[in-house]
Amino acid sequence: MNQLAVNNQSLIFAFLLVLIAVFISYREKLKLSKDIFYSIFRAIVQLVLVGYLLKYVFQVDNRWLTTVMSLFIVFNAAANAHKRNPNQYKHYWTSLLAIFVSTYVTMGVLVFSGAIKFIPSQIIPISGMIASNSMVAIGLCYRNLASLFRDQRQQVLEKLALGADAKTASLPILRESIKAAMQPTIDSAKTVGLVSLPGMMSGLIFAGVDPVHAIKYQIMVTFMLLSTTSLGSIIAGYTAYRNYFNEQLQLRREKK
Repeated sequence: MNQLAVNNQSLIFAFLLVLIAVFISYREKLKLSKDIFYSIFRAIVQLVLVGYLLKYVFQVDNRWLTTVMSLFIVFNAAANAHKRNPNQYKHYWTSLLAIFVSTYVTMGVLVFSGAIKFIPSQIIPISGMIASNSMVAIGLCYRNLASLFRDQRQQVLEKLALGADAKTASLPILRESIKAAMQPTIDSAKTVGLVSLPGMMSGLIFAGVDPVHAIKYQIMVTFMLLSTTSLGSIIAGYTAYRNYFNEQLQLRREKK
């Protein structure tokens, strides 16, 4: 197999690309330089720590430790999705339920079908890939729910006044939010191979795998991501919309 040559000199030259972004931020007065440097520093620290941790986990090859690492990814993804929810009455368990179910239903199918094995070198990366995409989709769903409930507040109140229950009054908002959450994944699936060569496929090709075999893995990943984003968005949407109503099924006002 081909070996990638990423040495310190390569990293230094790659860092120059970051300085281009910093220069543009400074020139255009975007005030992003501090955030760029902070994000780079944080990414380096996190990746180094995770790299050594994964090296240890892969060497130990213990099922319980693999499960703990996978759950850590899911709980962390749920925490980040929870933070992205603008609703003041939000609950962490909503995000956790959506990401937990979408991640492990999808991954369970892959394991039982034999597509992947229950070993740390496969379970942990796949867990991260699935949970992160579910997290992004759920975050989009939350933001659209908040925006649409604010913009369509009067329509929802009118439906409630005419006798509709909370779910019926919220259904158009729910559908639009779920659609918006899934759209980036759908658009990505439309252009995969023509516009972009995604991470798994590119990584396998870099590693020397036959492109035809790499394509099979990427098709599997595409199916996997469509599954997890749809499950995550639907579970999050149909659970989170209830937080916009009180116990009497009245539409809540935002706290000041």
